[in-house]
Amino acid sequence: MTRERLFLFDTTLRDGQQTPGIDFSVEDKRAIASLLDKLGVDYVEGGYPGANPTDSALFAKRPKLTHARFTAFGMTKRAGRSAANDPGLAALLDADADAVCFVAKAWDYHVEVALGCTNEENLESIRQSVEAAAARGREVLVDCEHFFDGYKANPDYALSCAQAAYAAGARWVVLCDTNGGRLPDEIETIVSAVCRHIPGDHLGIHAHNDTEQAVANSLAAVRAGARQIQGTLNGIGERCGNANLVSLIPTLALKPSYADRFVTGVAPEALATLTHVSRVFDELLNRAPDRQAPYVGEAAFATKAGIHASAIMKDPRTYEHVAPEIVGNRRRVLVSDQAGRSNLLAELARIGLDVEAKDKRLDRLLDEVKRREAEGYAYEGADASFELLARQTLGSVPHFFDVESFRVMVERRHNALGDLVTMSEATVKIKVDGEILMSVGEGNGPINALDMALRKDLGKYSPYLADLELVDFKVRILNGTTAATTRVLIESGDAQGERWFTVGVSPNIVDASFQALIDSITFKLMRDRAPAS
Repeated sequence: MTRERLFLFDTTLRDGQQTPGIDFSVEDKRAIASLLDKLGVDYVEGGYPGANPTDSALFAKRPKLTHARFTAFGMTKRAGRSAANDPGLAALLDADADAVCFVAKAWDYHVEVALGCTNEENLESIRQSVEAAAARGREVLVDCEHFFDGYKANPDYALSCAQAAYAAGARWVVLCDTNGGRLPDEIETIVSAVCRHIPGDHLGIHAHNDTEQAVANSLAAVRAGARQIQGTLNGIGERCGNANLVSLIPTLALKPSYADRFVTGVAPEALATLTHVSRVFDELLNRAPDRQAPYVGEAAFATKAGIHASAIMKDPRTYEHVAPEIVGNRRRVLVSDQAGRSNLLAELARIGLDVEAKDKRLDRLLDEVKRREAEGYAYEGADASFELLARQTLGSVPHFFDVESFRVMVERRHNALGDLVTMSEATVKIKVDGEILMSVGEGNGPINALDMALRKDLGKYSPYLADLELVDFKVRILNGTTAATTRVLIESGDAQGERWFTVGVSPNIVDASFQALIDSITFKLMRDRAPAS
């Protein structure tokens, strides 16, 4: 039986950015887009070009994607203007994107209150905007905002908005539960009705989570005929969030009622990275992962000692609805460390280390990981640091240099113009090939100064670090006092576009940062096959 294709549209970078407390940088957006592309998502909505400096910069130099279609979001043309004379529409069409997603009002109440135009003028704006984008060779999507509320209030007009978009050439007409208040039975009934006018393989669903129904509503729309699902990583978004793609993807892939009928662009090997993707994303947001998140949470496959644990040890299917390894998670049975060992072997294989299951060094590595995790290290979002730890334990990291000491001074003073400024100066002593090298660096902060000092003179290793760039720096306080343990996550990059993450933990924020910085430099030297000291 041939399975139907379902298409996944991610709006983390646009709708997700409306989450209270979340503000992506351009580099954040590039890193997230890369995660989504590798996962197998079909569309990555980058944002609203021209609406803010971050989105404008992102579209000025779009992310390099190998699978996903990079999508620009924006409004249909304004009523009373022609498509050729609307600056907002022009900016959207000029954006470097594969597809354009227009947001259009589908509730006559909003047409009157928000747009202040007639219903027919709104329909004409939809038609002309779609035609203009299609004429520029763009794949066109129309997000029919407030569609389900609009359909309940005036079904004929809501449907006419969707039909206008489709007739004008939209590849996808997306039905949006903007207020997030509809329930699965309503969604299924209404999508079924729309499918009698627009083919289901041209319909999408965009569900918000205000009643904790966004995933269920998305699945209901698929059952009714929709073949595109919109959502975000970890369900972030305005108010209560969007449909959580991290929950939807494995449900579609692993539950027979969907898996037997449909296929997505997420291959099994990519599905096995889902937990990793979810947790790396949380690290980028600088927030703790939801321990009880379905599929990917730390507790999703955890069982305390007792009758449940005993049954799981005999047959995991007794208390697991899917095998955790399929989504990159692991079983946690507190009476045994065997599952942790298995997970470790899988992670070593992922980074290219072939280790026998009976190798005694695995026990040392497992103990060390557990000890460090207890201290506050988090390796899910710091792959480079984990790989270094694993290779050091297994004896396969070349020795490059030793840090003899470092010192940082911070000075706050008035400059020659009378402005109050803060400057940092760092001194670092490094031993390379038996020779002590000392260098001094200045920066606008202590970590910047340490980075400058380290790379100023690393002897024969300096050429390898010429293109090293510290892309991002995140700090998390692990317990709540001024003497708290601090975890620092550093994202680094190079001229080839590679990105890697390292972690450091210490009661001293500078020391934690220095640990992560040293890991970053060591990882690059190892990856670039620099000669040992």
